[in-house]
Amino acid sequence: MNAPIIKGLLLGLILSISIGPVIFAILKQSLTNGHRAGYAFVAGVSLSDLSILFVCNIFTSFFALVLLHRATIAMIGAGFLFLVGCYTILFKKISMEQIDGENKKTMRLRDYLGVLTAGFLMNTLNPSVFLFWFAWTAAIGSDADETQNPLMYKVLVFGTCLLFVLITDLIKVYLSKKLRPKLTEKTLFWINRSAGIIILIFSAALFYSASKY
Repeated sequence: MNAPIIKGLLLGLILSISIGPVIFAILKQSLTNGHRAGYAFVAGVSLSDLSILFVCNIFTSFFALVLLHRATIAMIGAGFLFLVGCYTILFKKISMEQIDGENKKTMRLRDYLGVLTAGFLMNTLNPSVFLFWFAWTAAIGSDADETQNPLMYKVLVFGTCLLFVLITDLIKVYLSKKLRPKLTEKTLFWINRSAGIIILIFSAALFYSASKY
């Protein structure tokens, strides 16, 4: 049971250190509307990840059942991750979003629901999020088919991943005031470079795993 948990933690690490619009939105919500708004936004993002993951698992399971091409699916996922890693390292532009922490407004229940919806939509409507989850559900699904209990394997991997990402996002909200001054373009550059390298390592491992099928 240790292997799926470790994979889930590593996958969660990739998601948590990836630089994208969500991290800026979390900081902005936390600093402009308070920590509760930040938590509401994180809840929306988590619900989005869970929904996309559910849909991706349904479709990857369908394709695996009909086509029985696990190696091909895994290779496609590894190729996508390779492209993402190269893009992250070589081409992705890093810029600081201006975040104003003044003039917090009074938030009502409907305001928090609006923030939650905004987090859900921002994550769901990002094509790279869907492609990322589709690639990984295909890859993890191929590994799961080699185990005695594929469903439990997937639950452990993705459950660990989503829980890890949720916890790190909540920590970002909690530490938003301390985190914001440290987010310079230089630190973002190195965080982004590290994320790209980790993604490339996973891509290579997935290629190697797929080649054995």
